[in-house]
Amino acid sequence: MACNCGRASRSTLVYRLVLPNGVTRQYPTRQEADAANKRAGGQGSITAVRP
Repeated sequence: MACNCGRASRSTLVYRLVLPNGVTRQYPTRQEADAANKRAGGQGSITAVRP
């Protein structure tokens, strides 16, 4: 059995894409956020956040 070595929980990292029209979406990987940004015209902003 794996040991979690005292960590109660792992916080996850998500990537938030904010488009110029105000739409905000979150993606589990940077690659997915990049692809969505390109589909939307490439003008969005991507930041890594902890939910």
